[in-house]
Amino acid sequence: MKTILSHLRGAVLGTLVLAAVTCGFYPLVVWGIAQVAFPHQANGSLIVDTNGTVRGSAPLAQGFRSDRYFHPRPSAAGANGYDATSSGGSNLGPTSQKLRHQLHERTTAYRTKNGLMETDLVPADAVTASGSGLDPHISPRNAELQAVRVAKARNVDAEKVSALMRAHIEPGNFGVLGESRINVLKLNLALDALN
Repeated sequence: MKTILSHLRGAVLGTLVLAAVTCGFYPLVVWGIAQVAFPHQANGSLIVDTNGTVRGSAPLAQGFRSDRYFHPRPSAAGANGYDATSSGGSNLGPTSQKLRHQLHERTTAYRTKNGLMETDLVPADAVTASGSGLDPHISPRNAELQAVRVAKARNVDAEKVSALMRAHIEPGNFGVLGESRINVLKLNLALDALN
């Protein structure tokens, strides 16, 4: 009986020590390092406007629908898209009839909304959702095709909108990894500051 109790006491003590280390000490150390080394990212990469209001998070897409704004990639996250609590893709594959139908509808809508001809090529990121459904970036070509619509809706010179768009182009990671891109939320907030 003494042996069983000593083993039980060792197991309980070991469990409590491991719980304290893995559920308390380790997370606090990681949190502390993150607060010192990467405070902006550790606190959500929040984008704050000039009034001090939090407008969103840089790595999360928002669904802009108005013609006055650049539109992000389509989203399959949640029932209506852009739901950060339900991140994920549609899981539709290249042989899916439903995906083909979605792509056709999105391409037609994109061309119509942006005043493009039926033969004009549409960037892939304008009609396909990302794996997370929350990709905050669009390609410069996608933004370029939307710039005329945005300028017209805001009654602003198209060149002014294009210049603002070009100023928001971010290079690939470390300047070499990935494609150039534009964060839609940052660009739209800059548009609001413009007029």
